[in-house]
Amino acid sequence: MIGQRAGIVVALGIAGVLAGDTMTLGAGRQPADAGKPAAWSEVKWPFPLDQWGVGRAFRCPAADCGAYISLYLRAKLGFCNCATGVSDDAELDRVGDLELLSAKFDGLRDGRPIAVGWMKGRSRPYQVAMRYGSPRTALAIAFNDKCDVVVATVVADDAPTAERAALRFLNGDLVLRWAEKELGL
Repeated sequence: MIGQRAGIVVALGIAGVLAGDTMTLGAGRQPADAGKPAAWSEVKWPFPLDQWGVGRAFRCPAADCGAYISLYLRAKLGFCNCATGVSDDAELDRVGDLELLSAKFDGLRDGRPIAVGWMKGRSRPYQVAMRYGSPRTALAIAFNDKCDVVVATVVADDAPTAERAALRFLNGDLVLRWAEKELGL
């Protein structure tokens, strides 16, 4: 009797393992936004010092964000149009930080409105002519609180995927707390 029960338990255990494998068979790689948060890591600011000072730089691997992404972030106090904010592509071009990469860049399409925390702004993809390399796709993202603006420059080959991942990151606690501190709120 004990031997028969042990055989049933073993058979049920094997069936359970096989059932679990068949459930995951063909599941493939899960998208970056399925389940765990993306693993952004802070890296050293790679650009020379300019009038806006040193910002913060982050990287996200393709396994977590769907594309390898570099994101450069900094605040520019008093640099935004106080009346309208970052409401059009001309203002985004003016306040953005694409010049960190190159002085030559062209919008790939019209920008679109975005929201980061309590702030509104704009995002737009660009083709950036790199001085010593092939052209790159980059996003300029800017959002403001009154006259102060936060700008993010996002470099990745897949702009739509990078924009989604970057906006999730920018709307996270780390960046929102940093923005409050930088903007003096």
